[in-house]
Formats: sequence, C-alpha cells, structure tokens
Amino acid sequence: MRARKGRLPFVVLYEDESIIVIDKPHALLSTHTKLFGRAAREAQPTVENLINDYLRKGQLKSKKRVWLVHRLDRETSGVMMMAKSLEASEFYRADWNRLTKKTYLARVKGLIEADEGVFESYLREDDDGYKVRSVTPQSGSHRTIPKGGKPARLAKTSWRKLSAGKTTTLVEVYLHSGRKNQIRVHFAEAGHPVVGDCKYGGGKAPRMLLHALRLRVRHFRTGEWMEFVAPAPQALFSEERT
Repeated sequence: MRARKGRLPFVVLYEDESIIVIDKPHALLSTHTKLFGRAAREAQPTVENLINDYLRKGQLKSKKRVWLVHRLDRETSGVMMMAKSLEASEFYRADWNRLTKKTYLARVKGLIEADEGVFESYLREDDDGYKVRSVTPQSGSHRTIPKGGKPARLAKTSWRKLSAGKTTTLVEVYLHSGRKNQIRVHFAEAGHPVVGDCKYGGGKAPRMLLHALRLRVRHFRTGEWMEFVAPAPQALFSEERT
C-alpha cells in the first residue's frame, strides 16, 4: 500500500503548511514497527510512510516529511494529526494534553449500570512493551520507575454511557492524558474490555470497536481552537457479529 500519484488510501480531513489531519482506517499502523534498516522501515505500510510519499509526490530525493505528535493503535480508527515541520512537532509534543481535547467512541463488553464515570490510575508498559497495566506508584511520586522497568505515568479517562444493548455498552470517552492503550486498559480492568480487543480480553470480532471521533486542537500558528471529526463506523452502533 503506497500513495499513488499524490493520492492517499484514506481521507484527509484538513491540511495546511503546519499540520495534516486524517481519518485513519483500522488495521493500519501509525508508524513502523521495530524493523532492521531504514529501507525496511520506510517500505512498511504505515500512516507516516504513506503521508511522506504523498507529500513528496514521487520525488525520492525530496526532504518533505511529517512528524508524529501522537499515535493511534493499529486497530483503532479515526482522527489522527501529524506535524509538517519540526517546529510544529516540538510545539505539540511539549504540551500535547493541554493543546488538545480527544473524544473516542467504544463498544465494550457487558452492561455498564452507571451513566458516567472516571478511571484514574498509573499505567506502566511491561518490559517487552506488549501490554500495559495499572500499577501502584511509589508514595508521593507522579511517576515511578521500578527496578529494571519502565516508568508508570498517571492516566485519567472520563466516560459516559450512550446506549446499552443485550450484551454490550456504547460509551463516549474523553482522554485527559494520552498513554499507550489507555482506554483499552482502563475498561478491561473495570471488567468491560473493548469489543474485538483480543490483547485485553475483548474477544474476536471483525475489528476492534474503538474509534477516535473528535480532536480539538490549538493551531500551531494562530493559537485558535480547531475541531476535526471522523464519522464513526457503523459497526459501533450494532451488536451484530460482536
């Protein structure tokens, strides 16, 4: 999968000289996995590589590129933004949570009785980086690094129930922080894994039912708030095949 003749295999929601915002399809990596060699990494079908191809318009020597400022998991669809300059990327990466507001939709296993709630915990990646889990931090510290391990960082997830079916619940989720697998871990640990999330107990499904619906962001140049929305896949609104 490559960008052919300046075209992308997904929708560009917005583009200017500073940023590009897309509707990422599920089952597409945001960036390369740990491959050996630059050529192998750049040949892998990823959002990053596809957009670089798109910006270069087939000119292999072109230095045009994008910088990642956040990521979506491979199986998560929806709004994703990248910077088109190092200056813009540093601006967003320095204070991403303050400069953005992120809203997701998820269909989760089981029936949630409450209308809304908040999950808050310290999340830590396993040493192999495959899974993330909540841990107990060291007293009085906002982050902790267990001996030989990776740091645990505070993650906060707010949610509200939109509807309930026979065996699943549709929720709207707001992220106060941006940690790896945050929504997936918090709902799984609450006994309501995301449908189709095999890693965290959501079982098999045609796709994982997690979608980045809305991104509000302060523009790098103007400082004005902008809002981008990626239409939710129909699968989120039905219990069929879940």
